[in-house]
This record gives sequence, C-alpha cells and structure tokens, in this order.
Amino acid sequence: MPGFLVNMNAVALCSHAGQVKFMAPNPRVKVMGTPVPLGSVPSVVAGCAFPPPPVANGPCVTAMWNPGTFTVRVKSMGQGLLCQSSLANCIPTGTPAMISFAGQTRVQGQ
Repeated sequence: MPGFLVNMNAVALCSHAGQVKFMAPNPRVKVMGTPVPLGSVPSVVAGCAFPPPPVANGPCVTAMWNPGTFTVRVKSMGQGLLCQSSLANCIPTGTPAMISFAGQTRVQGQ
C-alpha cells in the first residue's frame, strides 16, 4: 500500500479516539533520523473511550497491525514497513485503528 513511511513519531488513533503507541523500533531503519516501528509487534492503546462490559466490549487495549497493509516493495529484515495507509485491528473490540500522521512527509514506500 503506498504512502508515507511511518516513524516512531507517528500519530495513530483507534476508532474511539484512543492514542496508539508504537512499542518496538526497528533497529535497522530510520526515517528523518527517527526509527520506524516494527509492524509485527502489537501497539498499546491508551485513552480509548469505548465503555467496558456490560455496556460494550471496550476499551481498546492493543492494536495488531494487518500485514496486508504493510509495504510490499520496501522491506527491512524481510518484513514490509508500516505506511500511512496501514490499518490495525484493536483488541478486544475488533474495531479498526488507523494512522492519522505518519510522523514525516518526505519518504514514501509501496
């Protein structure tokens, strides 16, 4: 999926406005001097406003990035990288999370 490559300064939100925090930087790739996150490692969600049981099944706790939305032509350590169009599924709610700002606007990947 084409778009700006994501670095650790990126802003990602769950569907309920919770902030997604990338947990593991890639030790080999930096974009604009900042490491890119590993998409294979779950991200932590903080501040999700979705109500807990019995009202609903929230809040969002983690976000698992969908490998089908990683870059396919640009890779590091054999894995595609996250780009601005990458998507995640939040656990336990199953709702999507998306990147609203890639953290940089110079380097693009497909």
